[in-house]
Amino acid sequence: MEPKFIVDANVGKLARWLRMMGYDALFFNEQDDGKMVKLALAQQRTIITKDSEFMKRRAVASGRVPALLVMGDNPDLQMQTVLYALHLGNELKPFTRCLECNAELTAREKEKVAESVPPRVYQIQEQYMQCPACRRIYWHGTHWQAMSRKLVEFSSSQVQKAKGANL
Repeated sequence: MEPKFIVDANVGKLARWLRMMGYDALFFNEQDDGKMVKLALAQQRTIITKDSEFMKRRAVASGRVPALLVMGDNPDLQMQTVLYALHLGNELKPFTRCLECNAELTAREKEKVAESVPPRVYQIQEQYMQCPACRRIYWHGTHWQAMSRKLVEFSSSQVQKAKGANL
């Protein structure tokens, strides 16, 4: 079973990075921690948070709800912690989920997106993906290239950490 996550608002950037890697990651931006716990239980999700008090909740402390506490304010270091602690990164499916709403993307024919992308993009890009939920369209432009480099950085840092742990 593929891992699924709920990312607390205090580490919200992690939701986008996990989605970018192809993981199902809900962004939880509500105050009711009990609701987050219920959702995690119902959907078999691991909670990712920076709230140390949250980790003391009975369902989390007992292990009924898996949760990971990340520290610090640097999203890159937080992401490296998530990858290492949860042993992620071996089965990535990058750029298969919508970064905004978490839905799985579907391939779209170039002709079907002609009216929805900038003319210059349409001229130079051949492959497109679209979110069936929010209708956002994705293509392999410069932003995609920058995100790809970042994913490689995360993966290589995870490998380095793993090697260091085995020494």
